[in-house]
Amino acid sequence: MDPGMKSPNGSAAELPTYRVETWGCQMNVLDGQRMAGQLEARGMRRAGDGEEARILLLNTCMVREKAESKVYSALGVIARRKQEDPELVVGVTGCVAQVSGEEMLERAPWVDFVAGTGHVEEIGDLVDRARRERRQALALELPEEDPVYQFREIARDSAFQAYVTVIEGCDQFCTFCVVPFTRGRERCRATDEILSELAHLAATGYTEVTLLGQTVNAYRDPETGSGLGELLRRAARVPGLRRVRFLTSHPRLVDDDLTAAIADGGPIAPYFHLPAQSGADRVLGRMKRRYTAAEYLRTIEGIRRAVPDIAISSDFIVGFPGETEGEFQATLDLVREVRFSNVFGFRYSRRAGTAAARWASDAEIPDEVARERLARLLDLQTALQRETNEGLVGREFEVLVEAEEKGKSRGRTPCNRIVHVEDGPGRVGPGEYVRVRIERGLPNSLIGKLAE
Repeated sequence: MDPGMKSPNGSAAELPTYRVETWGCQMNVLDGQRMAGQLEARGMRRAGDGEEARILLLNTCMVREKAESKVYSALGVIARRKQEDPELVVGVTGCVAQVSGEEMLERAPWVDFVAGTGHVEEIGDLVDRARRERRQALALELPEEDPVYQFREIARDSAFQAYVTVIEGCDQFCTFCVVPFTRGRERCRATDEILSELAHLAATGYTEVTLLGQTVNAYRDPETGSGLGELLRRAARVPGLRRVRFLTSHPRLVDDDLTAAIADGGPIAPYFHLPAQSGADRVLGRMKRRYTAAEYLRTIEGIRRAVPDIAISSDFIVGFPGETEGEFQATLDLVREVRFSNVFGFRYSRRAGTAAARWASDAEIPDEVARERLARLLDLQTALQRETNEGLVGREFEVLVEAEEKGKSRGRTPCNRIVHVEDGPGRVGPGEYVRVRIERGLPNSLIGKLAE
């Protein structure tokens, strides 16, 4: 339901209001949009800025530090509202809910329901039940069957860009990661269902889609066994789609078919996010990544051999338990050698339930050391990005305009670089594709003008 639509007997202002507050990754963002769509289908509307919502959903994430503290802090604020207004519906969903659901209902008895990651499709029913029965509910079972989405009900935040989950869960069990415990084992959607969603999106005006999975290149069609490469090829043939992206891949699962699909070009964007996490073999072994730095570099070489202009980004964790200065230097060496288009760096933080969290405390890296290493990593990447971006001056790219900010139009190239178009405002708007000539390269973005 459109936020501005009217109920049969009154104005839009009379509809029950909701707010979904989402933290975390792209998949969490999409889960929040799925929840919002279910509520709108039931006649509710998104609360406006400054407007108090009648239904509050906290869609939580465990990737960042102090995730639980952040959730309980938010619930403490909500508790005061709930005391004044017992009819307020409060639900907690997502990864923190999955891990701490039972404890959460005990510590925050004003919460109406807690739903784990496998129950996103039931949020509308849980809200209805909370409004009707006023009894606490807990839904934490992780599903084992392949997921099926009501994709036509998703309330997306953009009118031209969309996320599409193709695989849920993860079977890698890296020692630092909670995803297998919060999202469960790998479960893949059927290719035909995914293509139906893509066709629906294209028919309603969406031109860029990003295929999502915690380990997206582990995707296998449940019936045929075909992988991500074949899915990308079929997605690229959906009429109306101009860009197809995918996130996030595991280096060990990059195969020739996936690389060949990217090389086919067309709507498949020349961009690959491939987390390395470390450049030191001993650290990679302790992380249970199942590849060496040399093997990672060979994978990069194979991708670039097939797609010479591809942009490759990565994730790194610094301060992993036991990481020495020499091993951190190996990470810097790998960053220098690969010259990533972008790097997302994080200090290691303990996650309950993971193997690394059980290791002896004397292996922990002091916080000040980890902070200093992260700063050095990001400083190096900033310098390398500036050099790379300056080398793009004079080139032309097709840019999808996403918004206007600070007197410029902002968009992205197919290789996922941010471009600020100086003469864009008033001439091009969000959702338009334009040719842009790069005038300047900055550390984190490009500056350009509309090409003649």
